[in-house]
Amino acid sequence: MSLSSALSIAQSALLATSKQTSVVSRNVADASNPDYTRRIAVVTSTAPGARAVEIQRAANDLLFRQNLSALSAWSGQSALYAGMDQLDLSVNGVDNASSPSTAIANLQKALQLYATTPSNQNLGTSVVDAAKQVVNSLNSGTQAIQDFRTQADSQIATAVNDLNSLLSQFQDANKAVISGTRSGTDVSDALDQRDALLKKISEYVPVSTFTRGDNDMVITTKDGATLFETVPRSVTFTPSSGYSAGTAGNTIYIDNVPVSAGTDDNTTADGKLAGLLKLRDGVASTMQSQLDEIARGLVTAFAETSSSQPNATGLFTWSGAPAIPAAGTLVDGLAGTISVNAAFDPSAGGNPALLRDGGANGVAYVANTGGGASYADLLIGYSSKLDQPMTFDSSAGITVSSGVSDYAANAIGWFEGVRQQASTNADSKQALAARTAEALSNDTGVNVDQEMSLLLDLEHTYQASAHMMKTVSDMLDALMSAVG
Repeated sequence: MSLSSALSIAQSALLATSKQTSVVSRNVADASNPDYTRRIAVVTSTAPGARAVEIQRAANDLLFRQNLSALSAWSGQSALYAGMDQLDLSVNGVDNASSPSTAIANLQKALQLYATTPSNQNLGTSVVDAAKQVVNSLNSGTQAIQDFRTQADSQIATAVNDLNSLLSQFQDANKAVISGTRSGTDVSDALDQRDALLKKISEYVPVSTFTRGDNDMVITTKDGATLFETVPRSVTFTPSSGYSAGTAGNTIYIDNVPVSAGTDDNTTADGKLAGLLKLRDGVASTMQSQLDEIARGLVTAFAETSSSQPNATGLFTWSGAPAIPAAGTLVDGLAGTISVNAAFDPSAGGNPALLRDGGANGVAYVANTGGGASYADLLIGYSSKLDQPMTFDSSAGITVSSGVSDYAANAIGWFEGVRQQASTNADSKQALAARTAEALSNDTGVNVDQEMSLLLDLEHTYQASAHMMKTVSDMLDALMSAVG
């Protein structure tokens, strides 16, 4: 081997070691970055004694896709559970203190107390006050649910805007990857950026990807809608300015394909958008239907009856009074319009003694025809009717036949059941997301101990190359001295 060849080999080794050291140093510097993929400096021989360094990413497509799926599932489930927590507090209050069930129980106690001393009109006023609390819980619960649906609409609009922004950023990163691939330059940083954006996108909608020539990536949703192909596809949504009971929410479209909401408490359509849709159109709407059924049950239970006239509203009235809502038929928004009949309300000039005697809607309804101060049959009957089974609309989510008092309690039980299951599912999906992220990190992330060990090996390689150059230099010096 000639001295010039030896010098060339040593120089090539030094350059290769320098590039390898740079890659290892970059790995160590970004070890704590969760979106960084470890770089590997692969040394290849291009000619006798010559070396070239090619930088590769330690990617694992299978683990990455599993992590995307887990992130999407967790995002959708956590949005669902967080919304349920907020909804529960808004409608039922702390420890269900402001729930219709609690208010109805207090009303029943007031009725029973009034029935023991029907001559005490102060107790009659207490019954009316308890009825007002029931009405307030239903009215405010309806308002809270519709405000929640409006808020969910706003969150959906924000999420859609964020998703469109992420897709625009993804386009820029994808262009950088394609351009770098075509020119043969290192595109590791651009690929890292693209993968990081893909993780964020998957939090909003479940995604599936495939790569074409020049590393060009196409994104579709789980349902098959195209989310990105060369350019971002439009994600559109028109929020509503406000909601009322029974109002359907607007649909989210991805490339003109509607986004599906999750089903049940374990949302099957993953992603934040699906979770928000489930809250707005599923959980909140069902709660509203249950409130409407409770209100219908109260109007029915306290209706005044006689043999000569049909039923008419009694203590509780509504927008369709004096008619009584049909049995087993859901009336959207009834909980928002229910009120205490002014004929019973002393603050409105009414007489609470009508609870004892009847006759709020005419002489034909008077039950206490003798005018006895101890007459309690109506009061006992009203209290009993709260526990008597009646027909409720099964579309409200509760199919058990019960009285209105038990139905209100079952509504709380229904919500607590789906909320608890949503919590369990959120925990399990969070754990899955964490495990897949850890598996991906172990396979493609940076192990600092391993990198430092590699750095020591490179130091020894550098020393050997430097020693070789010095030896060649000494031999050249000796040769020049001999020639001189």
